[in-house]
Amino acid sequence: MNELEFGFETQAIRTQLERTQFQEHSVPLYLTSSFVFEDAEDMRASFAEEKDRNIYSRYSNPNTNEFIEKICKMEGAESGFAFASGMAAVYSTLAALLNSGDHIVSASSVFGATHSLFINYFPKWGIETSYFDIDKPETIESFIKPNTKILFAESPTNPAVDIIDLELLGAIAKKHNLILIIDNCFATPYLQQPIKWGAHLVVHSATKLIDGQGRVLGGITVGDAELIQKIYLFSRLTGPSLSPFNAWVLSKSLETLAIRLDRHCENALKVAEFLESHPQVNKVKYPFLKSHPQYEIAKKQMKLGGNIVAFEIKGGLEAGRAFLDKIRLCSLSPNLGDTRTIVTHPASTTHSKLTVEERLAVSITDGLVRVSVGLETVEDVIADLEQALS
Repeated sequence: MNELEFGFETQAIRTQLERTQFQEHSVPLYLTSSFVFEDAEDMRASFAEEKDRNIYSRYSNPNTNEFIEKICKMEGAESGFAFASGMAAVYSTLAALLNSGDHIVSASSVFGATHSLFINYFPKWGIETSYFDIDKPETIESFIKPNTKILFAESPTNPAVDIIDLELLGAIAKKHNLILIIDNCFATPYLQQPIKWGAHLVVHSATKLIDGQGRVLGGITVGDAELIQKIYLFSRLTGPSLSPFNAWVLSKSLETLAIRLDRHCENALKVAEFLESHPQVNKVKYPFLKSHPQYEIAKKQMKLGGNIVAFEIKGGLEAGRAFLDKIRLCSLSPNLGDTRTIVTHPASTTHSKLTVEERLAVSITDGLVRVSVGLETVEDVIADLEQALS
């Protein structure tokens, strides 16, 4: 059977390093900072990149190589590089490709740390960002300038769970010769492959659903080989590479990604349906609820709806804080994508330093609550949310 004919789960499980002389079934850890050479010529040729081999674990390592290869196959990407965290992936990807004077067009609904990069740090280096309203995709092209280089978006977005039409973004990027970068953290390669819709690069915080158990940090960027080479050279010098141990954990985690996501999504839909019928809830956003504004787009580009549910509790800021205080089973944590259900109230925590106007611009109301639905018995999760809402 041709390897290209293998299914997603088979690729995730059977993509492994070659066995050593010990014929191990599970890939070993390569906890080494560096690698040795046969002679002076071998060392010279390796550093000249005339040979494709491991030199130093800041550049590459067998464990990180395996993790990258798996994600590339899952996303349909040519190449990739793995990072110490999701934000290391976002920053290094952008920094490697941008020069002073360049311009980014981004969806306004992006992760808070990404937003901080765009408004607090990149301007110091002469790089500006323009935000478009995710609910007004027809305005995107009006933000493009002669110096625009990158079109950036998340879908679904964090934390409001909005959906962007990736096919539309791909068409705009092609028309204007832009690099389209999609943060695919909420969907994972199992639920969505942005490269199919025209993305040049796909970024993940592997800390989230790819690990799936809240154990390690990690990030990865995959996509066009020529662009990845630029990212690799930048990262080889600046040192944000993923540790071999974390790469080993993440590669093993990918073996169960599909089966975990199936249950995450099943549970999340049930939680979303419960919340939609609760009298203390104004509205619920979940991609596979028919009431979601971009439901049809979500159905087109996603396999299932993901594990994140956003809802607006009646009573605003204080009601949101009171809700967190009543939670008993679920966890209060800034993380997501864990086996354990996590609830957060962005307006009083992760986005509390923004003004009300700034929060509303990215769909964060005072009463917005984000639920990362885990793998517990879903009736227990619903019961905890119900008592906290009462």
